[in-house]
This record gives sequence, structure tokens and C-alpha cells, in this order.
Amino acid sequence: MARIAGVNLPNQKRLEIGLTYIFGIGQPSAQKICDALGLSPDTKVRDLTEDEVAKLRDYIDEHHQVEGDLRRERTQAIKRLQEIGSFRGLRHRRNLPARGQRTKTNARTRKGPKKTVGRGKKAK
Repeated sequence: MARIAGVNLPNQKRLEIGLTYIFGIGQPSAQKICDALGLSPDTKVRDLTEDEVAKLRDYIDEHHQVEGDLRRERTQAIKRLQEIGSFRGLRHRRNLPARGQRTKTNARTRKGPKKTVGRGKKAK
């Protein structure tokens, strides 16, 4: 089992897909990595030699920000927005969509399940 950037890559997957298990690497990045190192994206992860795994590890460490560093940078960027009191920061703090989406309907991913509000009793 190949271990790159603290992530165990699944043995049965193709290299191109296995690399996407690393946070910060999607399919386009995985294709570019394979091209840069001259590895076939169709080879299975289990068929990689130790040399190839070492090359992958070095290349990713050198050219890509992944896993912990990337997560840390993202959370710091969000914290900065919240501290300066920007609109986006407020939306993050209130757990609402930050990029202009409507919230009267939809936005259920951010807002969570519906909370039905009763209309209350009418005073006599």
C-alpha cells in the first residue's frame, strides 16, 4: 500500500484515481502529476515500484500544497475574514452560504434540516 502525504492510497484503484484520495489533488492535478513523472495513469497503485512511489512523494511535496498545510491555510483564511468583520466572514460565522446564493428556499446543505416555526397563539 502506497503512503503519500499521510494518506494510504487504495491498491485496487488506477493511479490517476488513487491520487485523488489526497486532499488538495483532484483529477486534473493527478493527470498533470502522472504526465510530469512519465507514469501511466492506468497503472494500478499496487503495481507501483518503491522508486515510483518515492518520486511521486517527492514531486507532490515539492509542487503541491496538500492535506494538513492546505486545510490549515483554508481555516486561517476563513478566520481572517471573520476577524475583520467582512460580509463573507459573517456568513461563515452564521453558517450560511457565503457566495450570494438565495436562502429563502434551498441552502439546506449549509442551514441543515428545516426547523418548522409555529405561528403562535392569537391573543383574545
